[in-house]
Amino acid sequence: DNVFGQGTRTPIAISLLIKNLKAKEHGKIHWHDIGDYLTQAQKLETINKFQSINGISKVKGWTAIRPDAHFDWINQRDVSFDEFIKIGDKKDANTASIFESYSSGIKTNRDAWCYNSSKTVTESNMRRMIDFYHQELERYQDETPRPKVDDFISTDAQKISWSGNLVNNFSTRKKLEFCKTNLALSLYRPFTKKWFYYSREFNERVYQMPKLFPCAESENLVIQVSGVGVRAGFSALISSALTCLDNIEKGQCFPLYLYEKADSITDTDDLFAQANTEPTENGYNRKDGISDAGLEHFQKAYPGETITKEDLFYYIYGLLHSPEYRTRFANHLSKELPRIPAVKQAKDFRTFSTAGRDLAHWHLNYETVEPYPTKLDTGKNVIKTLTPEDYRVIKMKFPKVKDPETGKSVADKTTVIYNPKITLRNIPLEAYDYIVNGKPALEWVMERQAVTTDKKSGIVNDANLWATETMDNAKYPLELFQRVITVSLETMKIINKLPKLDID
Repeated sequence: DNVFGQGTRTPIAISLLIKNLKAKEHGKIHWHDIGDYLTQAQKLETINKFQSINGISKVKGWTAIRPDAHFDWINQRDVSFDEFIKIGDKKDANTASIFESYSSGIKTNRDAWCYNSSKTVTESNMRRMIDFYHQELERYQDETPRPKVDDFISTDAQKISWSGNLVNNFSTRKKLEFCKTNLALSLYRPFTKKWFYYSREFNERVYQMPKLFPCAESENLVIQVSGVGVRAGFSALISSALTCLDNIEKGQCFPLYLYEKADSITDTDDLFAQANTEPTENGYNRKDGISDAGLEHFQKAYPGETITKEDLFYYIYGLLHSPEYRTRFANHLSKELPRIPAVKQAKDFRTFSTAGRDLAHWHLNYETVEPYPTKLDTGKNVIKTLTPEDYRVIKMKFPKVKDPETGKSVADKTTVIYNPKITLRNIPLEAYDYIVNGKPALEWVMERQAVTTDKKSGIVNDANLWATETMDNAKYPLELFQRVITVSLETMKIINKLPKLDID
């Protein structure tokens, strides 16, 4: 809790800077940490006991600290990390890194409009917003003299969502058209796909994503890892589709392939306009995302071994799931992108690479793997008699039970109330051990397989429409939960069998 209550979630530090010109040594730093995860009452009680900085001195509570080479005061980094090859580097072209290029996930600044579980609704929303944009443009052109754009445009959140790029386009009186081929599939959150309107004009930042997925149907795999300074802890998740920036918090995507336009293709603002031109595949040349220097770095580590770029790609995915790697280099992974060590033994490299392939199988095919056989409690109803409407989900939830030790009401995670007619029972608790982007994969499914309404725009996102329109299966949300149980259990089996991180 925050010491000031719920008015702010920003962590609070009490800092005293003491100026003493006569001191023999300047810049001394003394630190006292009162502990993690304390309640507001516990924090205030601790401060009250100390009364002053002398109270901390009396209990010898000060730690003298010296900033390291990275200017970190606490949570200082392991110097060995700097010896490993970088996963990617956009600032220093002269230093070898594994991937030629990489990209942030896409940032729209208008998710409610650009994403939806229904392809039809996504198209309808975008057409409606684009139509309103043109209405405003026509109204603006009729004004004499023309006022400032920011003072003129309607900010009705139920008709349009403005952002910097869109306002700039409006200022130049640029006409924007809806393009049906811009509708693409995107991994919006872990184990949740949505329909997405992929457009430079209506996505505030596409970053380098057109090099990874130039067309809606482009074939690729990307390893998305947590960005710098995330709150949810380090995560990595593979995807075969366009990814949202916050699928993995502030996610950076490292691709198996990169695409570049063939020489005969002219530049255009439309990401998909060249899709039907065929001097090469869809008008684009495909090349490896992993650099020759990156591959050579690992080939030198294992002389006599045949290692491909695909082997290295999956080695990285396996290694990034190593609990030992994540724990040992946690301070680095919260402040910079991963560096990738070469394990000492070639056989361990192969084990990590094989594990990466196996993890990719479960994480990419989560919609088709065998559902875990939870018990389905349908009350007095016989399962075979349930209609498609009976599988409609609004919001899954855990039932509450009394903790025998504390007497408090807690969630019973062995059970999920799917809807008033269906309850899932006998869910193995170990399935919740697979954490991705800050919480169990299963809880991502529970959160996203729901019906929600965006407060600003009033737009409804109904996960049941993905089930019926895209998957042609009204049971999809329920079966997805069961499938992700399987994925979670298999993921933890693989992680628990990873070899020791032998890099010293």
